[in-house]
Amino acid sequence: MQITINNQHHQLQEPFPASLQEALDLLVPDLKPKGIAVALNQQVIPRASWAHTALPDQAELLIITATQGG
Repeated sequence: MQITINNQHHQLQEPFPASLQEALDLLVPDLKPKGIAVALNQQVIPRASWAHTALPDQAELLIITATQGG
């Protein structure tokens, strides 16, 4: 299974992550969910749905972090 996260390619071996949340836990273990948005194949997935959103092969994830500025 291949997954792309913010333009970085990852080749995963079995057992594959069953959900978006499992993939994030595996590939971005230090990710803090507060202040971020995750898009799967160009569709934003609400945080409440991460645990039951299936992850297809060739998935493209985009993780966006909110920042403060002025």
